[in-house]
Amino acid sequence: MGILEFKSVNKGFGEGTAHTEVLKNIDLDVKEGEFLVLLGFSGSGKTTLINLMAGLEMPTSGEVTFKGKQITGPGPERGVIFQNYSLMPWLTVAGNVGLAVDTMFPDLSKKERSEKVAHYVQMVGLGHAMSRRPAELSGGMRQRVNVARALAMDPEMLLLDEPLSALDALTRANLADEIVNIWNVDKKTCVLITNDVDEAILMGDRIIALNPDGTLGTEFEVNIPRPRDRMAMNDDVVFKSLRAEVTKYLMDAGIESKVEGTRVLPDVTPIHGVPAAVAKAQEGMIDRNFLDFSQLHKVYPTPKGPLTVVEDFNLKMNRGEFISLIGHSGCGKSTVLTMAAGLNDISKGAIRLDGRHVEGADPERAVVFQSPNLFPWLTARENVAIGVDKVYPRASQAERQDVVEYYLERVGMADAMNRPASSMSNGMKQRVGIARAFALSPKLLLLDEPFGMLDSLTRWELQEVLMEVWDRTKVTAVCVTHDVDEAVLLADRVVMMTNGPQATIGKIVDVDLPRPRTRKALLEHPDYYHYRAEVLDFLEEYEHGATSKKDAA
Repeated sequence: MGILEFKSVNKGFGEGTAHTEVLKNIDLDVKEGEFLVLLGFSGSGKTTLINLMAGLEMPTSGEVTFKGKQITGPGPERGVIFQNYSLMPWLTVAGNVGLAVDTMFPDLSKKERSEKVAHYVQMVGLGHAMSRRPAELSGGMRQRVNVARALAMDPEMLLLDEPLSALDALTRANLADEIVNIWNVDKKTCVLITNDVDEAILMGDRIIALNPDGTLGTEFEVNIPRPRDRMAMNDDVVFKSLRAEVTKYLMDAGIESKVEGTRVLPDVTPIHGVPAAVAKAQEGMIDRNFLDFSQLHKVYPTPKGPLTVVEDFNLKMNRGEFISLIGHSGCGKSTVLTMAAGLNDISKGAIRLDGRHVEGADPERAVVFQSPNLFPWLTARENVAIGVDKVYPRASQAERQDVVEYYLERVGMADAMNRPASSMSNGMKQRVGIARAFALSPKLLLLDEPFGMLDSLTRWELQEVLMEVWDRTKVTAVCVTHDVDEAVLLADRVVMMTNGPQATIGKIVDVDLPRPRTRKALLEHPDYYHYRAEVLDFLEEYEHGATSKKDAA
């Protein structure tokens, strides 16, 4: 018998016709001391499942037991770490952790209390920040306080509800390693909910997929010896095979659920070929050195004197090339992109597009940001049409309508063109954002972490959508990302930036993989992990604060 069990559990919300079944017929046995990972996507009921374990919600039918006793509410034996950290802003790090210590150990002397608080704060690597308040901490540090506070309750079981998803890639990796180390020392039972396949394999003993319809899916055993080094994993045959297997299962399960939902949609006739107005806008451009970054610098004034964020950034791109720009947080990736968009002044050097200097914003340079910035009261069609009407002033109304519908259809929004943005999910909004950018028929497409706010399956789908539309238009594109797989998947070349300040290009990798590309096909390509390793090696080299090649040497 496991330490925690679900027996025929169903959970729904709402009454009568408004009732929605979120979890269906869940039978689950969590073994004592194991690290179990529940892997699923937005809307599959992951958080509801962890809330049932925590006793924050009760099942509609069936029962959830801990050590054979039915769970009727929260208990200190089950510590929960949520995605959003709810720290007391007026208390220091020590003060926030002290609240948990006081709850569990009310009779400690002042000295014992302070030693216990220090123990848990140091366990998550924040000994140097004991007296800081949450406002003075980064997102990663705040989440560490959250972890320390949960550990201070000394629970028998740790429940982790996507605790790393709001963090940048480097902080996320470091905190994941920290959590595994803590689990390893204390041998607490851990249940982690995530939508990240790599995280699941690196951290878990066992992975259970949660299907989009709220049922439990396939179970995967992780037979990789610990400790698991994320760099070494890139060359591990078992890791690669398991990664491909889990990814394929999730994509198939996710896409199958989408197909179910589309069977009742109207039969929309596709528009074949690129609209004439788009083809005309593409005429007469130069091919070589179409986009030229020359000795680019960005300097900000500060009270302590000028701060050089980007220094001597030199890059030449041919027309129709797709570049990924990658590096750690704060390395100036987005600064380069916003200068190319004309949204950020160039301090020194120049950017030339199609032979002319970039000066100010212009629809010839379309930008897709992490947040799509749609007008909430307008429909998908109206949001895309705003730019199209400006860009094709001589086209007829029917031709402009063709352009709008062509791109909305390409991104999978054929059935939702007349839906207001306010009623769309984040994934749907970003689809409209991508359609709007392509519909401008830009000379240059700039993507700033376009899928950063989305869950993995939506991200994977939209990467494929982006590749499909890009393959038809071959627009010159630069995509800023911190996701290594995304960088390799999308690009002809991956441009890696050194750490800031004074960030510059540290290395460029040519990605010679066949197009058109799909995630499934690339996972099976013999060279894919070679390119991935090159990027990972570079990021590892700059992980510990090196700012340039000479510093790293």
